[in-house]
Amino acid sequence: MASDQTVSSDPRETVTTYRTCPLCEATCGLAIKTSGDEVLAVGPDHDDVFSRGFICPKGVSLKQLHDDPDRLRTPMLRQPDGSFAPASWDEAFEEINRRLPPILEAHGRDSVGTYLGNPAAHNLAPVIYGRVLLRALGSKNIFSASTVDQMPKHLSAGLMFGGPYRIPVPDLDRTHHLLIFGANPLTSNGSLMTAPNVRGRLRDIQSRGGKIVVFDPRRSRTAEMADEHHFIRPGTDAHLLLALLHVLFEEGLASPGALANHCNGIDEVRRCAKVFSPEAVAEICGISAPEIRRIARDLADAPSAAVYGRIGTCTQEFGTVASWLIDVVNVVTGNLDRPGGALFPRPVAGGAGARDTPGPGRGTLFGRWQSRVRGLNEMLGELPVSCLAEEIQTPGQGQIRALITIAGNPALSTPNSARVDLALDSLEFMVSIDIYLNETSRHADVILPAPSPLERSHYDLALYQFAVRSVANYSPAILETDMPAEWQTLLRLAGVVAGQGSDVDIEALDDLVAHEMTRREAVAPGSPIADRDLAEIMGALEPRVGPERILDMLIRVGPFGDGFGQDPDGLTLTTLEESPHGVDCGPLTSRIPDVLITPTAKIELAPEAIVADVARLEASLHRHVNGSMVLIGRRDLRSNNSWMHNLPLLVSGKPACTAHLHPADAKRFSLRDGGLVRVTSRTGTVEVTVEVTDSIMAGVISIPHGWGHDGEGVQMAVATAQTGANSNILADECSVDALSGNAILNGIPVEIEAVL
Repeated sequence: MASDQTVSSDPRETVTTYRTCPLCEATCGLAIKTSGDEVLAVGPDHDDVFSRGFICPKGVSLKQLHDDPDRLRTPMLRQPDGSFAPASWDEAFEEINRRLPPILEAHGRDSVGTYLGNPAAHNLAPVIYGRVLLRALGSKNIFSASTVDQMPKHLSAGLMFGGPYRIPVPDLDRTHHLLIFGANPLTSNGSLMTAPNVRGRLRDIQSRGGKIVVFDPRRSRTAEMADEHHFIRPGTDAHLLLALLHVLFEEGLASPGALANHCNGIDEVRRCAKVFSPEAVAEICGISAPEIRRIARDLADAPSAAVYGRIGTCTQEFGTVASWLIDVVNVVTGNLDRPGGALFPRPVAGGAGARDTPGPGRGTLFGRWQSRVRGLNEMLGELPVSCLAEEIQTPGQGQIRALITIAGNPALSTPNSARVDLALDSLEFMVSIDIYLNETSRHADVILPAPSPLERSHYDLALYQFAVRSVANYSPAILETDMPAEWQTLLRLAGVVAGQGSDVDIEALDDLVAHEMTRREAVAPGSPIADRDLAEIMGALEPRVGPERILDMLIRVGPFGDGFGQDPDGLTLTTLEESPHGVDCGPLTSRIPDVLITPTAKIELAPEAIVADVARLEASLHRHVNGSMVLIGRRDLRSNNSWMHNLPLLVSGKPACTAHLHPADAKRFSLRDGGLVRVTSRTGTVEVTVEVTDSIMAGVISIPHGWGHDGEGVQMAVATAQTGANSNILADECSVDALSGNAILNGIPVEIEAVL
């Protein structure tokens, strides 16, 4: 351990340990003081190479999470009367083995579905071993939070660049002009853009004479500090982006530069943009034509620029088209793959995805199978979660009869959540890996807990794929626990679904997983261990086991790794263990053309499937804006996932779950500040406290996601005491982005009225 860690052999003395916060995308460094098994305080790590002392309230709340009396610490089994009782781990797995394999045998592999929640992406064990469980299960009924969040971006990146995780991110530290669509990074701390202290980074843009322009139906925290904020009608980002392209082409401002030699389809994009003049889109977007033209000219004139969009652009009717156009604008202005523009991250432990491999690839395949009831396409090996309820409720071959959830709460966080809640109640069997008895796990027959974040090691394998610098920080477990490690639980569950029983040899299975992942790496193009003896490589990873063994392998074959001896100065996991404040491998660099793995080895600027959907976008130009209300979500700095509402620190102060309404709409519907508004959509009705504010566009109502913890059987005392309603009751599971199947959570048509 490095010398600047404060350690002591006396368990009564205070110890300071450094680790990365696992609670959101920012990956901030924390300094945690403990005495024995007690957490004394959580504060910022001022020496962290990435965050440099920045943290938000979520990081500080780790102490409350660890100490939370509601956090599950032992498996729970459902009793005949419907209640839960503690059980041993052997008893829990014996029950799973008794009930799950017969369902698989009688009804086939697709009869068991899985749902992976957002926290799983912030946890090393599920990122690696969740895949092992899914492969062992062999079901096509795989669902995750990705299709209520970001699937349009994966689809557009996959079609344009060849890989769904080859997503360019803004070079925040060097850009001079930043356009932000449907994102609030000051609150989200970045998303598909890992960047701690976004406020500081945006201020630096302004300090060097740059400019920040935000398009959002709300004047968010990010919009408040921007140089310009433009209210935009929900769901019209694609219209505006095409109008910007129209101006760039029409006025001769398109300047892709060297990128033109690496692109197919520029003329097709020009054709798509032709009908989307600023005059054609002004009314539907709510931004005047002269302003649109000025914005396009400013973008073209900037010495460097980047366009960035996030949840607001993904969770709308034209989510894939909008996600595509963001990268198209970056290409057409010459700002893709250059410093100060949008660059492809180079993760330290990225395996093949982090390496540049000259020549064509196979591209990304989607739609390899379809959902049984509605025929929605598979994306990245999973189906849209909007069809989860119908796949459970509709009889027939392939009906989901049992479900495994991992760190997810679909009964609260997915479209038409009231229907999902009913569907979960009808399952024959359900297993939840979760730290709480929440709205989803209350339906389970077996709940398997996981260690607290301080009781497990941590490395942001997923999130560093979107980091604005090439950094790496490994955090060992701080506190001991008698609970099995989460990777061991996942492997044991994989053994059950593979037919090996509840007493599978976890050590042998882990060896098999590590050997197979290393073998696949050895045959990947450009691998530094190609043609090496696998026994030698596996021996070099000893005595590590579990996630650390695989992480060490991924670091060593990565772009900054030692290549198992090829570069003596390269990184290994040992290097990170000796660097508790992390390792900074520098800013992002240009990677085109070698980062491209499309079949042509070029940027496919006009993918056929996306271009075909532009006709639907064009038809929407003729819709009449008639003054009806639409619903959008809202992010709060203190909240990322619904379970955070059980931590007092994160729910203190002013209630977060209110309905934001413009004064004109409040007057129109006879609503008052502090009163109640009834909001109704096709799928349900909620009542929420009104907050009248001019920070929201007229005709729009905003309610944050993840609230409403009043379900019977939920054992989260702090959360259930909070006011608020579940806005996902209003989201329509039948309304999805046509290309990706992503849920539409912004721009939901609603009716509102005062509750008298």
